[in-house]
Amino acid sequence: MRAGWAFAAPALAVIALFFFVPVSAALLLSLTDFDVYAVASLENLRIVGAGNYTRLVADPRFWVALRNTTYFVVVGGTLSVLVSLLAALALSSRLTRWRGFFRTVFFVPVVTTLVAVAVVWRYLYHPRLGLLNQALGAVGLGPIDWLGDPAWAMPSLVLMAVWKNFGFNMVIFVAGLQSIPGHLYEAARLDGAGAWQQVRHVTLPLLMPTTVFVSLMTLIGHFQLFAEPYVMTRGGPSDATLSVVLLMYEQGFRWWNLGYAAAVAFVLFAIILGMTGVALLARSRFVGRAETAA
Repeated sequence: MRAGWAFAAPALAVIALFFFVPVSAALLLSLTDFDVYAVASLENLRIVGAGNYTRLVADPRFWVALRNTTYFVVVGGTLSVLVSLLAALALSSRLTRWRGFFRTVFFVPVVTTLVAVAVVWRYLYHPRLGLLNQALGAVGLGPIDWLGDPAWAMPSLVLMAVWKNFGFNMVIFVAGLQSIPGHLYEAARLDGAGAWQQVRHVTLPLLMPTTVFVSLMTLIGHFQLFAEPYVMTRGGPSDATLSVVLLMYEQGFRWWNLGYAAAVAFVLFAIILGMTGVALLARSRFVGRAETAA
């Protein structure tokens, strides 16, 4: 017993030093009005208790940011999972050639620097010179101000995010598909099942654990939306792409309201924790049903 604790002690010490201590400090920070004046002198620091959280609930920009983030999670996350699943099914088909080449091509955007991706997509979205508007003009449609119109700004970010990130989920789905025993498909074919019936009654049920894992990771990642609006729109136009993390960044590193920014961070943490708990509960139920159905 003592030997086990001795071996684990260095790792636990590192975790405590670089995780629990900063998190505890941030929690205490969220209970203060720590700002630029407190940076100059701690005598200006005051304990406000739940004041930052009360202020947060009454802040209309927070609700705008939460609405935008939820939209990104629901729409962008769903599209990302569906596109990655379809790509994985296509690459796993026996009719597909050059599978390794296409896997590499689809995965390249994941490892590409976001700034480089943003530069390319800003050009694609350019209202006058962008390729998307040129394509619309070729079919007789008028141009769209993709990043300047509040109605199109968030869908534009969703489209870019799906293109950039779906390759990662695709690789996980491919691994899940490869773990499905081949004799199940042979048995299904012997029973007269077509391609769609095999996907519906064999592939999707047995892929459910992988699907839940991918959906959960996508949900957590999309709730932390920051880089896309920061690089592409700075939260505009008219806060149409303002996210919760971007709001936290602005409050903490632009206006130096570090106590308020810490409160935003912990509210986001509570939201992600709650959604993760719901997803895990759903996983325990749906995966069991899917395995029974399979």
